[in-house]
Parts: sequence; structure tokens; C-alpha cells
Amino acid sequence: MKVILLGSGGREAALAWKISQSPECEQLYIAPGNGGTAAFGTNVAINPSDFASIETFIRTNGVTLLVVGNEDPLVAGIRDYFAKALPELLIVGPAADGAALEGSKDFAKHFMMRHGIPTAAYRSFTAETVEQGCEFLASLKAPYVLKADGLAAGKGVLIINDLAEAQQSLREMLGGMFGQASATVVVEEFLDGIECSVFVLTDGTGEYRILPVAKDYKRIGEGDTGLNTGGMGAVSPVPFADDEFMKKVEERIVRPTVNGLIADKIDYRGFIFLGLIKVGDEPMVIEYNVRMGDPETEAVMLRVKSDLLPLLEATAKGSLGDMPLEIDPRTVVTVMAVSGGYPGSYPKGMTMTGLDKVCDSVLFHAGTAVNPDGSLVTAGGRVIAASSYGESIADAATRSFKAVQTIEYDGKYYRRDIGRDLIALL
Repeated sequence: MKVILLGSGGREAALAWKISQSPECEQLYIAPGNGGTAAFGTNVAINPSDFASIETFIRTNGVTLLVVGNEDPLVAGIRDYFAKALPELLIVGPAADGAALEGSKDFAKHFMMRHGIPTAAYRSFTAETVEQGCEFLASLKAPYVLKADGLAAGKGVLIINDLAEAQQSLREMLGGMFGQASATVVVEEFLDGIECSVFVLTDGTGEYRILPVAKDYKRIGEGDTGLNTGGMGAVSPVPFADDEFMKKVEERIVRPTVNGLIADKIDYRGFIFLGLIKVGDEPMVIEYNVRMGDPETEAVMLRVKSDLLPLLEATAKGSLGDMPLEIDPRTVVTVMAVSGGYPGSYPKGMTMTGLDKVCDSVLFHAGTAVNPDGSLVTAGGRVIAASSYGESIADAATRSFKAVQTIEYDGKYYRRDIGRDLIALL
């Protein structure tokens, strides 16, 4: 089978690593890929949102399976495009109606309410109803949660402790703080608890598989302080997501979500990312994403023992049936090395060395590039992730920290406390 995977981050590197191991994978293309993904397939210099160029490449190279790694092409309707252009093409990823679960937080909240899926109380506001929004904020207890309705590159969520500041931020968001993404703003009650990420593969027929659960670390600073990032590390499995908790997740969230998509006549074939929070002992949904998470994928893929490619093919065909999904019981910890200054401004083009000395971890490139002379350099905020197996969180984390320490480039920064909070729960 010839496969094309769209995306360029650590998530796509981990998916490429796993897909490339399949004996059914004749050829893997990654568009556009990064400085490390060429180790698993062939990088192709095509923008994932350039549907026409992707179509030309697929026709020219006889590709039969398209795996969409990032959300932008899904929200923009890449599946809808190929349903007309190449109806025989197998695609992992929903059409635009299903991608609205991530593309519109207002849509997602309506979906959850309609299908009885536990989530925070909320109301949505536009520029015309901004004063009603300010009144609604005054009726809530601090902290206040404001979410841009559309995609805002992971920056569209504000959590504010002061009411006056929250009301002013609402006005600014509706005034264009995040462009068209915040033309509608969802105001939610704050949920106090501990978060985790649950990933589901579903094939549009009601069949699904729950992949390994992970917890990511979003803040730049140790102890979960400082600005939000795209993710500084991840741990899988998650100690507090035990069998009892996951039974609740499946019964109250996964099944109602999958069944709700069918009831709404949404033919959803692909990944569903459930951003969950454990409030007391009860799971609630913070958000949906319509693809795998990053950096969680860099941990989750190591724990998927089954051949991933047949599962992806069956997902695209609507034939998951009773296909098995075998999970590695070992713990995996992922540590992300980032550029100095991230998530603010940061330099690019820093020469990277020491990768060949890493022997006890799997490295997933995120923001890297290869110069014409063959040298590897930084090319993004989140640069490279080290993922390691271990018999415990502490064991796996130690291996990943060692790997990141071995890699050298100017300005390197990483969190040294990934997994520490979970160790305290054991």
C-alpha cells in the first residue's frame, strides 16, 4: 500500500515511524515532513492545504491511502474535496461536517449538549451580544474561561481570574483579537480537576478502538507555570485513568460521541481526540480535536503494539469490525526540547548535534530542517521529542531526560519535571 501522510510536526513523525514499520507499507510519503521524517519515508514539498497539488501527486504516484495529520486541511474540507476528485481514495480523517467538532467550539458544545455528553456549562456570544456576555461572566465564579470559536493555532483559550479583565478580554476577542476565529466566543464555567487525553479511532459504522491514554504538559515552566505551549511532554499510561475511570469514559463519552455522529448523519472516519478532565471521580469533556494530539502521539505510538496501517485502512473503509488493538503495558514518557524564547519569538537555524549518540530513546523531530550541506538545524519552536519506555514513570522519564541532554543546539530548553506530578499520585 502506498500512503501519504500530511503534516510536519512531531505528531506526524511518530505516525510515520509507526506506519513505516508495517509490512503492508510499500511506500510512505510525508507532505511536507521535517528534518527527521525522511528516515521513515519520502518527504514531499507540498503544503497540506494545497489540495490540488496533493491530488496531482496522489494520481502520479498511485497513492491509495491519505492520512491527514493536522487539523487545518480537515476543517477546510480535504475529505469533501477528494470525495469528488478521487472517490476511490481511502482517507483517514473526517469531512468538514465532522471536523467542525474542532473547527467550531460552539458546534462542539451544542453536539455535547444534544447527546448528553458531560461538559462545562457555557454560552456563546458575538459582537452583537457582547454586553450579555459580560453579564454572563458576572454570574460565574472565577476563574473565567473564554474560548475563540474557531481555530486559533492553539492560542484561542484564555483563563482569567479577574472579572473586569475577563470582560475586557471578551470585548477584545470579539473585536478581532484572534481574527475571524473569535468572531464568536464561548464562555464556560471553570472545571477544577486533572486532565488527560483519550484517543479513539472510529470507522463511521459505530465501531471504534480506544488507543492508549496520555497526559500532556502545556505550560512552558516547571510546575505548570508560565505561558501555554503546543506541549512540552507527555506520559502514557496515566495512573488516575484506571479501569473504573475508563469505563465511565467509554460509557458516558466515547459511545455517546460515536453514536451521536451517526445520529447526526456525520460519516466520521478517523481519529477523535477527547480532551478530558477528571472532576472528583467523574470524567468531563473540555474539548474535541479531530486528529491525534501533539506531543501525546509521540508517547502513544510507542504503546501501540498492533500494526497500525491495517487499522487505518479499516477505519477508512468502514470495516474495523473485530480487528484487534494490542497495547504495550510499559510506560512511555516523552520530553520535548524547544527553542530558546519559545513560545515567544525564537531564533531558527541553530545547528544540532549529538542525535547519533542517543541509543535508549526514540527521537521524533518536530521543528527541524536539513540544510543543503546535510547539516540538521532548528526550524521551529518545538524542536525535537525524546520518547522512552520504562518500567515506571520515573524510569522512562530518566531515559528521555538523558536523551534530550545528549542533543546539543544553542538555546535548548526542556522541562525537567515531566511526569513528576503523576509519580506523586502513585
